[in-house]
Amino acid sequence: MKVNLCDYLAGNDYPGRGLMIGLAPSGKKAMIAYFIMGRSQNSRNRIFDPIDRGIRTKAADPSKMTDPHLIIYNPVLTFDNITIVTNGDQTDTIEHFLIRNDYPGFGFEAALLTRTFEDDGPNWTPRISGLVDMKTGRYKLAILKSCDGDSRSAQRFVFDYADPLAGDGHFISTYKCNGNPIPSYEGEPLRVAVDEEAPRELAGKLWSALNEENKVSLFVRAVDLSTQDYEDVILNKYQEVEA
Repeated sequence: MKVNLCDYLAGNDYPGRGLMIGLAPSGKKAMIAYFIMGRSQNSRNRIFDPIDRGIRTKAADPSKMTDPHLIIYNPVLTFDNITIVTNGDQTDTIEHFLIRNDYPGFGFEAALLTRTFEDDGPNWTPRISGLVDMKTGRYKLAILKSCDGDSRSAQRFVFDYADPLAGDGHFISTYKCNGNPIPSYEGEPLRVAVDEEAPRELAGKLWSALNEENKVSLFVRAVDLSTQDYEDVILNKYQEVEA
């Protein structure tokens, strides 16, 4: 059963970082959304910044950045006709494997076999990743997580949506909900409804649904599958301060 993603997010004050991929009801556009949230000053001190082929995270106020480890990375990169979206520097790992093409058709999975969850115990934040074929709309989602918070065991799950349905999408996040330590996401990606709307409209709805205190930045991309052209929208809670 499909759920309304905005309603789901409005009822969860801390899903952490979240990723949604799906097809518009027309079947002509792939829709991608990625957001970050934060509880600490260091995690909140970020913005999404557009770069060639994607976006990067950077400090909103460089003077307040205490540890760039795990929070400064490229969330989105575009390689050939593929969009890569992740919550960490595994974006670059995936791109590297796609460029090498050592595992045709399996570069995404092979890249993630070299990575594990984040080293931020006791949370052991999962790494979530997505890949979208900008010609066909086929997409994959993955999560690398600890076994119920036990850092001795890494679990890797890949979900391949080879024949996506128009109007359908899937959502996955780093966390199940708020907590101390924060519980990792559980189960398959959530099946969500995707509407026929402009990327800015989708971004506005998702932004409004995210917890006001914890939300930090949001990215939405709409891809025209017939041309591979795309439109990006970025929303940041915090303003950039010159260093």
